[in-house]
Amino acid sequence: MATQGELLATTRLRTGWSAHLRARPVALGLAGLLALFVALVLGVGLGSVTVAPGDTLAILGHRLLGLDLPVTWTPAMETIVMELRLPRVLTAMVVGVGLAVAGATFQGLLRNPLADPYVLGTASGAALGASLAVLIPVRALVLEFGLLNGFAFVGALVAVWVVYSLARTSPLSPLTGLLLTGYAVGSLLAAGLAMAMYLSGAGLRQIFNYLLGGFDGASWMRLAVASSLILIGTVAIGVRARSLNGLLLGEEPAAHLGVDVRRERAILLGLASLVTAAGVAVAGLIGFVGLVVPHLVRLVVGPDARLVLPLSALGGAILLSSADLVARMLGEIPVGVVTAVIGAPFFLLLLRRARTGYEL
Repeated sequence: MATQGELLATTRLRTGWSAHLRARPVALGLAGLLALFVALVLGVGLGSVTVAPGDTLAILGHRLLGLDLPVTWTPAMETIVMELRLPRVLTAMVVGVGLAVAGATFQGLLRNPLADPYVLGTASGAALGASLAVLIPVRALVLEFGLLNGFAFVGALVAVWVVYSLARTSPLSPLTGLLLTGYAVGSLLAAGLAMAMYLSGAGLRQIFNYLLGGFDGASWMRLAVASSLILIGTVAIGVRARSLNGLLLGEEPAAHLGVDVRRERAILLGLASLVTAAGVAVAGLIGFVGLVVPHLVRLVVGPDARLVLPLSALGGAILLSSADLVARMLGEIPVGVVTAVIGAPFFLLLLRRARTGYEL
């Protein structure tokens, strides 16, 4: 019987332009950490009030590490860094981690490089939940989360549960049934969203803001709640990287490798959906992060989930925090617009440079 490594070798990417990088995941990881640090410093320091990199690092070192440094900054600068920008940048990074890892998981499970975190109707369910919250003439706030955030989270999870339940009774193959059921349920939920938007009146702008995504409402409390779900789910997915590698090969090979296919698929789908729901609850719908980042990582390091998942997490954090910085510098435009402008052409470029395509 072939080993898991031997079976994975048969699914290697066939794009020659990045073959020399596949043996350097450690170097890529270190470069990613450096880029993430730069994105953090720039994201915290730049804005309508610019804080110099030296002052930014000094404030962070003083407040987070307790370093005894000479004070060269004003109290206003410290408030801007610690209370306004740092929670926003960290929230963008955490959501980027979640969307990228969820995208990598869905692409591996469905063996489809075009799958994204919203493939099972998560986006449509969250959007409909958020729009219903706007229509309800009640306002509540729990842990700095309003009804919109709560309804979006529940709507996303309910949509995934409905898709999975219906797909289990489909006469089609499990993967085909999931994809087609997700498309059908997503279309139905989109119709409900259109009706809710039609009835929303003055709340239409709030719905649009949610649909386009952003981090203007970020706070330490929201970050704590969202990051607990996203990071726990992400770590749990990473622990199952070997199972994901087996499922990447197909049901029969995975079963030969000792993977409980139905159980592991259900667990991974649930974890990826939970991570996605937590992300959209706090940030709205932000596209292309979960599509482009895992795709690019696979082109560079191959399909091994033990490499793809952590590198996708790094890439997602870098991309979304950078997109949020661009959105702020351009006058607080929606972050989803920035990721679409960056992601769509970049994804087309990736497809053109893959000479023969690749197989998951």
